[in-house]
Amino acid sequence: MDQVRQRAARDQKRLDSGAVTSPKDLENLQHEIASLAKRQGNLEDVVLEVMERRESVQERIAELTERVESLQSRIGDAQTRRDAAAEGIDAEIATATKEREVIAGTIPADLLKLYDKLRQQQGGVGAARLYQRSCDGCRQELAITELNEVRSAAPDTVLRCENCRRILIRTPESGL
Repeated sequence: MDQVRQRAARDQKRLDSGAVTSPKDLENLQHEIASLAKRQGNLEDVVLEVMERRESVQERIAELTERVESLQSRIGDAQTRRDAAAEGIDAEIATATKEREVIAGTIPADLLKLYDKLRQQQGGVGAARLYQRSCDGCRQELAITELNEVRSAAPDTVLRCENCRRILIRTPESGL
């Protein structure tokens, strides 16, 4: 754009100086000056359009940058909450592990061995509560004959679900 301005100024200076005397050269020089003015106008329009687009892009960049910062902040908050929850879970695991060790010490070795074996086979649950005549492990209702066997069994008898083979834990809510 500066080259167009310089050339137009130079041509205008030649025209104004009177150095060009030939009518044809004068006409060509005037035509070139007009053409350069038109070219300069077009270039200025392009520059304005580019500046407007640049401004729009800069606004969009600012908006997206703000969104990224907001999301990064939210991610940081979520990570902090996750880490705190993980610490809480680790503490619960440690407490439960200690409690399990204490309780496991009071259970006969053969029963504990059966429980651990069932736990491995049954996806981590070796014993299930008998609740309203159903096994909480497999969610199946016990047949009448099974319920009668459970009712008549001594309190310290180890009972197992006929469906999933888990150890059944009797409670007041067993429905017996």
